[in-house]
Amino acid sequence: MHIRIFHGKLAVCFQIFGAGLFIGWMAIAQSVSNAQEPIALRGPSFVPDTKVDGTNLNGWQKLGAAEWKAEKGEIVGNGMAGDGWLVLDHSLQDVGAYAAFRCTGACDTGILVRMAKADNGWTGTYLGIKGMDLGAYSLTLDDHGGIVAREKLRDARGQFRFAPPQDEPTTLPQVLNDPTVYQISPDQVPIQRIRAGVRSGQWNELELLLDENVMRGYLNDTGQEVSAATENQDIESFGQIALYVGKGSEVHFKAVSYKDIAVRVQPEEKVGNRFRIQRITPFYYNWTAAAADFNHDGKVDLISGAYLYYGPDFTKSREIYPARTFNPSTEYSVWIQHAYDFNGDGWADIIATNLSHGAVLYINPGNSSRRWKQYRVVPTMQAENSILIDIDGDGKPELVYIANGYMRYAKPDPAHPTDTWTVHNVSEKGPWPAHGIGVGDVNGDGKPDIVGADGWWEQPASGADQGPWKYNPVAFGRWGRIGPGGATIGIYDVNGDGLNDVITQLEAHGFGLAWFEQKKSSSGEITFVQHMVMDDYNTENAGGVIFSELHGSAVGDVDGDGIPDFIVGKRQFSHRDDFLDPDVYGPPYLYWYKTVRDPKSPGGARLEPELIHNDSGAGDNLLPLDLNGDGVMDIVAATKRGLYIFWGKPQSKAGAK
Repeated sequence: MHIRIFHGKLAVCFQIFGAGLFIGWMAIAQSVSNAQEPIALRGPSFVPDTKVDGTNLNGWQKLGAAEWKAEKGEIVGNGMAGDGWLVLDHSLQDVGAYAAFRCTGACDTGILVRMAKADNGWTGTYLGIKGMDLGAYSLTLDDHGGIVAREKLRDARGQFRFAPPQDEPTTLPQVLNDPTVYQISPDQVPIQRIRAGVRSGQWNELELLLDENVMRGYLNDTGQEVSAATENQDIESFGQIALYVGKGSEVHFKAVSYKDIAVRVQPEEKVGNRFRIQRITPFYYNWTAAAADFNHDGKVDLISGAYLYYGPDFTKSREIYPARTFNPSTEYSVWIQHAYDFNGDGWADIIATNLSHGAVLYINPGNSSRRWKQYRVVPTMQAENSILIDIDGDGKPELVYIANGYMRYAKPDPAHPTDTWTVHNVSEKGPWPAHGIGVGDVNGDGKPDIVGADGWWEQPASGADQGPWKYNPVAFGRWGRIGPGGATIGIYDVNGDGLNDVITQLEAHGFGLAWFEQKKSSSGEITFVQHMVMDDYNTENAGGVIFSELHGSAVGDVDGDGIPDFIVGKRQFSHRDDFLDPDVYGPPYLYWYKTVRDPKSPGGARLEPELIHNDSGAGDNLLPLDLNGDGVMDIVAATKRGLYIFWGKPQSKAGAK
């Protein structure tokens, strides 16, 4: 096997996200794109209060020597006679602002917010581009708009809403030119992060979100970005928005949009009429739940975090380890839990996976009224998700996960299940993202394969432990502001053609839901065709439904028609209470997407959204099962807003909703 060490051209950037380690590869140097193909603009990541149509300059005032005009739906700033500003006539404090822009010649432009009158001039917070550089600054202007002072704002990259004082560290540690040995290099995977800077002669996108004392700014969404603390920890500034054109530049703007992000809307609570709701606890203990008859009374129970909730009514509970609530704004919980009798004593145990602690096994004490003993059986974990399923066909489930650059599965020694589990590498070592894992028979050979954001691994005929498995690159995700990939990836025959398809979120911390239609040639070659279901606020989406942070998902036959459906929800405050993720304060929706096989639809099927709840969302996964044995599927969701059961209601033969 040929092994290369990748460093110099590429670098590893380690970003600490709370309890976890997210590993992403990015190019250090790429040339500016000079291609002239039209670039599809994604638009703002928020729903604007106002979108400027570019037909006139009503509501704007000129400041400085630059000339401004509106023509053909665009605002044009010409700085040949000198630099200048186009200033909105009303003020905001916490603000989202967006503009698509195209520079003619030298690019010197940006957006000023909180522009306020001061002695002998103006002050404001500025996100600007000069040449290739994107930067955040505190500006002081004279009465005529001339820049008399420009102070670069300090870095505030991290997961917080309020930047800490300057004497405390605020940057994430980075390791550049790390000599890690990879057998699959970053340039061999199908999902590539674009870091092209300003696209010369083409349309670009600039967005900023200034909340409290932190401004986050983005160039071309997945390109350059900055996070900066406002000057002197300022949160009280209040002022106007202004567009800028530098001396010698000409800049065209379109789709200029802005929003008062201090205003948040939570719609009146609604539950889909196929379900009734039971909120087991209002507290945040975990992002997942596991089900089994843990106390041998013949009823299904639930474990979520530290608590065992006894069925069938789930009103009684006890700790399996010392419990505490987590702060939804600032903390992460246990994450994924799975139930199975690992030590063979007849009592269901729990395996819990977490980026900080690997995998921990909790042994059910049976009839003993005591907390459960715990054993760390897998030392490291890279993925935010894991799946417990029988991979090798021995009748017992294995733990599928990502760690140390490998797609893996681990299994216990049946004689010593509390010892460190045996790890099998499915993939070669590569830059696999922390999001997106699915298990299913992709190629129809009767053996489960493993799917990730960057493709799928085909289980060899010789057995699961004969790794590495064959890697088939497919982009089952896309780069967003955080990274590619979803949560639990669905693998089932969506369109009824006998071939298993793939359905997944494209960005667990962004937007995008799609199903990928499998195509198989006469020679057996497998390819996939993407069919978008839901993208962002600037696209047409199935049923008009749109939400971000689709971090929790599951597959289940919700309506009992014999065809699997896809269940997915928003993980609100996914990276804590801040604007690191798009639309973090949007309602935490939970939907199921009915699989409708229809030869007239693209790919022969469509996915129709139906509401489960608009005030809970999802955690790291969802648990669909028939909890009470009435033949109707129920759904369990563990979220930052508590632990919920959505009890499925029996439906009439007409399928009333």
